[in-house]
Amino acid sequence: MALAVTTVRCYSVDDALCFSGSRTGAIHNHDVRIAEHQVATLANHTQEVCGLKWSPDGRQLASGGNDNLINIWDMNSSSTPLHTLTRHQASVKALAWCPWQPSLLASGGGTADRCIRFWNTNTGACLNTIDTGSQVCAVLWSKDHRELISGHGFTQNQLTIWKYPIMSKITDLTGHLSRVLCLCMSPDGSTVVSAAADETLRFWQCFTVDKAAKKSSALSNRDKPNSMMRQSIR
Repeated sequence: MALAVTTVRCYSVDDALCFSGSRTGAIHNHDVRIAEHQVATLANHTQEVCGLKWSPDGRQLASGGNDNLINIWDMNSSSTPLHTLTRHQASVKALAWCPWQPSLLASGGGTADRCIRFWNTNTGACLNTIDTGSQVCAVLWSKDHRELISGHGFTQNQLTIWKYPIMSKITDLTGHLSRVLCLCMSPDGSTVVSAAADETLRFWQCFTVDKAAKKSSALSNRDKPNSMMRQSIR
């Protein structure tokens, strides 16, 4: 099929569906099982799309843009956003869904905003806001604890671990010489890897893992059908 050439700025995959965000503000839906793979386009951003994340239950897609907006898309009726969230005062690249509460979304704003905000995506309500003091480039929830980690830019280019929901700072992790671009969690939930504009990857031992609880959970879920499952919390 003939497609317009544009730069892909971000993407998010759920099973056979891949959503890609572009410089134009459009979000393209691709079904990788078929040859004519572009099956839909979502349009509500006026500038570049720089963040895309699926909810844990696969029902909602969050998109963040350089227009300072977050759009929440219901995958059962995706032609228009379920909610458009407007509190951020800078571009929104950092998006992360809570692993134990599918309708809870954390988002981080750029240099002019510096805030992490928490949203109920069913109602569109902003539940809490914390000013981090620096650009928020990435956010990631712990799989097993009521904690999350954020990656930042100027001036410290640090990672910060927060206690949720009171959002008290547990610690800062420093070492990067330029802003953190993205964060990724290890499969066991203990280690976070950060990629930064200083062209380095750094591995951080951030969270403890209860191996006995993990084993018990794996055994109890062994005979269940494959699905998106909520993670247990401490």
